Amino acid sequence: MSLCRVGGFFESKHGTPEDLVFFNKHLDFGGKIYRVDECLLIYTFHSNQATLSVHEDTIWNLRVERLERVVLNNWPTFTIWNAGKQGRKLYNSLSQENKNKVVALCDVDRNKIGRKYVPFDAVERKCGPGIDIIHFRDAVAPFVICIKIDLTEGVFENNLKALNLREGIDYIMFS
Repeated sequence: MSLCRVGGFFESKHGTPEDLVFFNKHLDFGGKIYRVDECLLIYTFHSNQATLSVHEDTIWNLRVERLERVVLNNWPTFTIWNAGKQGRKLYNSLSQENKNKVVALCDVDRNKIGRKYVPFDAVERKCGPGIDIIHFRDAVAPFVICIKIDLTEGVFENNLKALNLREGIDYIMFS
């Protein structure tokens, strides 16, 4: 993929994640990415780096916007895999159209399964409709997975593998 084709890389202003914007443009223009299971780069942090000026909400909102535009707009329904903080944050960040497509949240936590997540709209000062929380084995693909990899000592990875799903088709990672 040509650097010129995606419009180059430019530093627009303080607080903008230019690298993420560039990466998304690369993908939008048909650019490919490949998984490499070895360290290719060591990133050095310093107190004056531009990365520290980018608020995490800015990155989150860019990622959610792209998820909705590229993936969720093509799915009639989907399940959010994680009824915890990240799964609820994703649900609350979605457009109303995509919230309506969520059939359930799924999890492995017995304290959550069988309950409902009832979102609260702070602007309207009212609760939204409850969303069932089910066991992941009872959930239906496609999934948006909001679980940080390598934090479950392989349990999550084994659960995902047991379902024989295809990444990019049956599920998308959003962690």
